[in-house]
Amino acid sequence: MLRNTLHFALPLALVWSAPALAAAQKPVPVSQLVKQISIPFQQFTLKNGLRVIVHTDRKAPIVAVSVWYDVGSKHEPKGKTGFAHLFEHLMFGGSENVAEFDSTVIAMGGANNNGSTWFDRTNYFETVPASGLERMLFVESDRMGHLLGAVSQEKLDAQRGVVQNEKRQGDNQPYGLTEYAQTAALFSPDHPYGHTTIGSMADLDAASLDDVRGWFRQHYGPNNAVLVLAGDVDAKTARVMVEKYFGDIPAGPKQGPIAVPIPTLPANKYEVMKDRVATTRIYRDWVVPGEDDPDYAPLSVGLAVLGGLSSSRMDNAMVRGDKTAVAVTAGTQGYAQLGIAELTVDVTPGVDPAVAGKRLDALVAELLDKGPSADEVSRVVTRELSSRIGGLEQVGGFGGKAVTLAEGALYAGDPANYRKQLAALTKVTPATAKAALRKWLMRPVYQLMVEPGERTPYDNAAFVKKPPVPAAPIQMVKRPPMPEVGGSPALDFPAIERAKLSNGIEVFFARRAAVPKVNVSISFDAGYAADPHDALGTQSFMLSVMDEGTTTRSSIQIAEEEERLGAGIGSGASLDRTNFNLSALSANLAPSLDLLTDIIRNPAFAPAEVDRVRKQQLARISSELTQPAALASRIMPARLYGPNHPYGIPASGTGDPAAVKALTPDQLRAFHRRWLRPDNARIFVVGDTTLAALKPLLEKSFGTWPTDRMARPVKDFSSPIPVPQPKIYLIDRPNSPQSVIAAAEVLDGSGRDDLVALRASNEILGGGFLSRLNADLREEKGWAYGVRSGIVENENRIAFSFRAPVQADRTGDSIRVFRQHLTDYFGAKGVTPEELTRTVNSNVREMPGEFETSGDVLGGVMAIVNLGRPDTWYDTLAEKYSALTAPAIDATGRAKIDPAKLIYVVVGDAKVVRPQLDGIGLPVEELPAPVADKDAAQEEGE
Repeated sequence: MLRNTLHFALPLALVWSAPALAAAQKPVPVSQLVKQISIPFQQFTLKNGLRVIVHTDRKAPIVAVSVWYDVGSKHEPKGKTGFAHLFEHLMFGGSENVAEFDSTVIAMGGANNNGSTWFDRTNYFETVPASGLERMLFVESDRMGHLLGAVSQEKLDAQRGVVQNEKRQGDNQPYGLTEYAQTAALFSPDHPYGHTTIGSMADLDAASLDDVRGWFRQHYGPNNAVLVLAGDVDAKTARVMVEKYFGDIPAGPKQGPIAVPIPTLPANKYEVMKDRVATTRIYRDWVVPGEDDPDYAPLSVGLAVLGGLSSSRMDNAMVRGDKTAVAVTAGTQGYAQLGIAELTVDVTPGVDPAVAGKRLDALVAELLDKGPSADEVSRVVTRELSSRIGGLEQVGGFGGKAVTLAEGALYAGDPANYRKQLAALTKVTPATAKAALRKWLMRPVYQLMVEPGERTPYDNAAFVKKPPVPAAPIQMVKRPPMPEVGGSPALDFPAIERAKLSNGIEVFFARRAAVPKVNVSISFDAGYAADPHDALGTQSFMLSVMDEGTTTRSSIQIAEEEERLGAGIGSGASLDRTNFNLSALSANLAPSLDLLTDIIRNPAFAPAEVDRVRKQQLARISSELTQPAALASRIMPARLYGPNHPYGIPASGTGDPAAVKALTPDQLRAFHRRWLRPDNARIFVVGDTTLAALKPLLEKSFGTWPTDRMARPVKDFSSPIPVPQPKIYLIDRPNSPQSVIAAAEVLDGSGRDDLVALRASNEILGGGFLSRLNADLREEKGWAYGVRSGIVENENRIAFSFRAPVQADRTGDSIRVFRQHLTDYFGAKGVTPEELTRTVNSNVREMPGEFETSGDVLGGVMAIVNLGRPDTWYDTLAEKYSALTAPAIDATGRAKIDPAKLIYVVVGDAKVVRPQLDGIGLPVEELPAPVADKDAAQEEGE
């Protein structure tokens, strides 16, 4: 469960005629977009100070419940860093009248059940069936007003271990230590933002039970909180429930505002850090004002022009232009009282970082001197407003309407503060953006360069339990029983309408009019499994080049047009499918489809663009070789399916660096012609339009696409899957504070099968937060931040997989625990009645909220069609879950999964891990860690 998140050349000859942008239709103006962003609400305040905000949205029988507390890491005194985040974890451990928070919420069909901590706040949120709202309010009120009696030393020690492993997991990633350096350089140690939210190992070790109690009493009173309810509820009904469950909680101490100065460095500061990274990265950082400062909107727009747009100046000059970088970013991270402006450049291998740094500084100087253009400002604002409109479709989760209202109330005292922010955004001009950029970016800058090398060792020692200090007993208050969850309405999945274009392409449409946007997916029966085995990475390479220029548009023209339309166009692939996706404003659907069509039908594959994207793909492969989880994903498939099977390839699809280095424009063009063709395509659309209005647009865009006379391509799955050779493959990654354990086996089955019982079996074992594996390795032992197992539902042949990042000194023990759970679960200790009830109830009760957004519906329609399921599949899924029995789940799991056939890959520090693997009962083979082809990278960078 995530507990810590961050917020804010000449064209080639035409292959087919390219549809032109409809000249008569201009993008919808910004003023019209702003009018479409509205979140009506009512609010009231209880006598104890709890602020309550209610937004009614009847599109689905669900309610988002979100509680935001005005406490974050900026409130932590010296010696108690990481306390806010640690306490966030403790709040999930049960309260005086709710034994287990997560199990209670999940069993009632709660989705998006999570929490997060950041500098300014701690929040807890879940989306529940409307029939479960009263129970959910009981649960949230119990941990607000009746928590401490359930917080024991054992729970504190367990969650301390979880948090420390969360810290290790983040630290273990490439560039994972940069935040510590940036924070130390930009702020003094006593500044409220002068330490990271995750805290220090020493401070976490020192947290006592009395410390925890004091922290709760100081910060978690109702008068320091905001409760937001968004969804199928009205203010009158909500007020009665909220008064009933929260009204008797006494107010806590008043919390005054915190003074937060915006520091300025006395002079430019430059540092170099070594890390296990594939690419040198350059950072430029400044502390700037927070989100509600008048300078924030123009500053954020100006930085987006510099490096936040697809057509940004940094992209055009450094990535597309002189090719000194393979990736760039620029933007602001806004907090309540200040923000960070940051630029990053991933230097092209073989390029002198000093050269890239000078190029970056020249671009900054040019923007500060001349400012952005009106068109650049307009594109940034249009893109942002389109994104905000899309976000309005979701009531809860990490985004959505509840978050928008809560942030406004907590940070600015006004739930409608988003209106002021949007107004500020639409008022940005080239002049105001230039002024803000000059005011804040002409100050001294912190410059950090992270270059490949070995890290300096740092303290990540495991927590050593100390004798607990006795704490005074807590007087607990017995409350009436939790209210029951009412009946769950049946899911009514939208009707799927069908049509066929004149060239035979099938169209599948479902109408959703909650927001004025349309989602489109053009799906091809290809995927990474279609890659030639002697040229792995072809498809990924092809997809990356396709939006970098067509026979009528340059890459810059494509990016700019997409931004003016407020559209989002992207491509991607799974093992089985290749998809091109469009998110468009309804008013801009026709020109957005024209742009998508040109990208799909008429890619130029210009040699200069191919060579540039080649550098980027080689850099991505090199980056994968530095990431522990990605390393395991590159190693495992060939050992599962065999090196000649279409699925026996690196899971990312980026392929083999030698093959990528050798691919030519003609090879990419040939792959495109072979696999991306109308007789291999389906079109899926969900959103605010009608099939009658949609079909002429699709006929114009894709119906004129000539069908190839060649036979339709077919993927060859005839290569036999090898007999499993269970063993542990150990990949040495020196000085890793964590090890990544991966295990997998191929199963007898297809993604087209009815996998309901198998999914349920996996959910109980390791697929959910309450699963046996996660409950033991994370919640009980504290050796991991989170572990998961899953059913990999490939269309041809499915697999079972397990992954766990665990602290290095517990690698062997964790494998033993995993193997014991498998033995128990698929042996004498099968599904319990409690596990069955929880699994059935949670899945049935979640169904009405499963398809809240158009994107959710689009995914459902695609699954129904591509997997050959009836249109009523989701409407009848609740019946399938309700019919499950423990014997049926046990029988399915035991028939499909054989623990003796599992293959393991462990990525970790071999000198620490290898001795732990003795006695497990499996042979161990040490593999050298794959390394990037430095000669190839150097050549590509020249």
